Amino acid sequence: MLSPADATAAIESSVPRLPTSAVALRDAAGCVLQQVVVAERDQPPFNRVSMDGIAIASASKARAFRIAGTQAAGAAPLALANDNECTEAMTGAMLPTGCDCVIPVERITIRDGYAHLATDVAVSPWLNIHRRGVDCRAGVEVLRPGIRLTAPEVAVLASAGLVHVKVARAPRIVVISTGDELVEPGAPMAEWQIRRSNVYAVLATLRAHGYSRLADDHLLDDEQQLRDRLRKHLNEADVLILSGGVSMGKFDFVPRILMELGVREIFHKIAQRPGKPMWFGVRDDGKAVYALPGNPVSTLVCLTRYVLPGLRAASGASVSTHTLTQLAQPYRTLPNLWSLLPVKLHASSAEPRPTHGSGDFTSLTGTDGFIELPPGVDEVARGTTVNFYRW
Repeated sequence: MLSPADATAAIESSVPRLPTSAVALRDAAGCVLQQVVVAERDQPPFNRVSMDGIAIASASKARAFRIAGTQAAGAAPLALANDNECTEAMTGAMLPTGCDCVIPVERITIRDGYAHLATDVAVSPWLNIHRRGVDCRAGVEVLRPGIRLTAPEVAVLASAGLVHVKVARAPRIVVISTGDELVEPGAPMAEWQIRRSNVYAVLATLRAHGYSRLADDHLLDDEQQLRDRLRKHLNEADVLILSGGVSMGKFDFVPRILMELGVREIFHKIAQRPGKPMWFGVRDDGKAVYALPGNPVSTLVCLTRYVLPGLRAASGASVSTHTLTQLAQPYRTLPNLWSLLPVKLHASSAEPRPTHGSGDFTSLTGTDGFIELPPGVDEVARGTTVNFYRW
């Protein structure tokens, strides 16, 4: 069986890249950039006033200045006639010609058309001025392909003058639950049945990570229905995420039927608990299938650990999804399997919150994600640095 790292590497090397599409700037948030972006102008594009106040020449020895005008943001620059004058200057305005210092409004007193400096004000060149080009120069690379666009990146795109942006096309994802025992929330339910909850957890996770082209389906433990509906979804979607039907039970048909439909198995089973039976495959036309174990904890762990990185890889984004933290207390591990352990994060450590098994989704409430502990160690010591994966 593969280790978690090997399974991730197998997914990354197998998933095809999504095609590129152009989206409007206002629709770019959450997309993965597919072009190099360079600065349209120096940033700032001019010497910019960074505080409301008065603009003066620092070489002047005066302590009171005649107010010659007001420099507003978005207006052409005024000019000083001599060093004994000043202009009122607003935050964001272009620095008036002949000025190289801004004294904040809180440090001046205005009387009879003159601005008087407070006695303890020290004047120096470029005080309270955001100098031209200090952030970046025109023509330099400011964004590169593979970045998921959030608010700061969208601001940079706008500053570069882009109206449309090349991004990875959003994948069409179908989330599929399987099993005769599952009943939709709100529907009548027999004692031997359970609610269909995994699909809603998976959809919530995908939406939280910016995926919007989503659909879902439920398939019974019927080979013909599985075959017909999976064929339809494979032809219409880019990615299938299944929950259930991948283990060793009499009704676990999913891996065999997927292979009959032309999906090439990349791996089946990972040396971990929970989530050991996970199956992954790719069809010749690039359609990717993640078949996750049906127990709720297994579904969420495998979704976070493998499906989200796979979706990132398909869009050209960075695959890494973990951060480092420290184990808050000792924990006994498994001899031959990696332990994927739900935790509650504190300021600098992760507190184990073990479940009562992979079906115990209730215990996941209040957790932040899970840590990954290697096999072969009888007990992992408190303070050990571990990989943390956020839900």
